[in-house]
Parts: sequence; structure tokens; C-alpha cells
Amino acid sequence: MTAYAIGNLHPKPVLDEEVFTYMERIQATLDPFGGRFLVHGAPEREVREGTWPAALVIIGFPTYADARGWYESEPYRALIPLRTRHMAGDVLLVDGVAPGYDPAATAASLRASSADDTA
Repeated sequence: MTAYAIGNLHPKPVLDEEVFTYMERIQATLDPFGGRFLVHGAPEREVREGTWPAALVIIGFPTYADARGWYESEPYRALIPLRTRHMAGDVLLVDGVAPGYDPAATAASLRASSADDTA
């Protein structure tokens, strides 16, 4: 099942050379884990609800184990300070849903659990 690394990043107005180096080197750390950028900064965007003052990054991986392996790999760990010294943000790893996922079935399960909790 596909997994994702999601970054909600807040770059400084002027980027430092270290950020460019980070960007130049990150793909080589993703390749061994099958990672690829799906969204990188998204300059073209529409905020439809709430606010979004950050740069969005989404990287797809074949599995959650691949996503975790990439983030914990020595080559990527060595790059992290190049980014974090120049932009605050949040990074998370999440598992995607299985093919054929049915949100209505999830709602039914949650409804049943909720009814059990109130009984």
C-alpha cells in the first residue's frame, strides 16, 4: 500500500545555499526506497478553507516501510539539518488507503463503535 511523507514547510523569505544543496541531493536519498515527489512547493494553489501559509511537499513511496527506511537512512539524516536550519515546519509519514477503500464502510464502522460506546 502506498505511503507518503508530507511536509508542511515554512521557508524563510531568502533561501540559503544549504537549502539548494538539500534540494539537489534529496532525490538520491529517495531512489533506493522508491520515493518520488508528487507535490513540491505547489506555487499554483487555491486555499478553499482555512489558511495555508506554508509550502506543501508530498513524496510517495511504495510502502510505509520504504517511507520510514528513507527518513531513517543515514544519507537522508545527514541532509535534514540543511533544511531545518532554514525552514521550520512539520514532516509526517502516513500510510495510504488500500485500493477499493470505501469511506461509507468506514463511516458505518465508526457509527457502530460510537453506538457501542454510548450503550
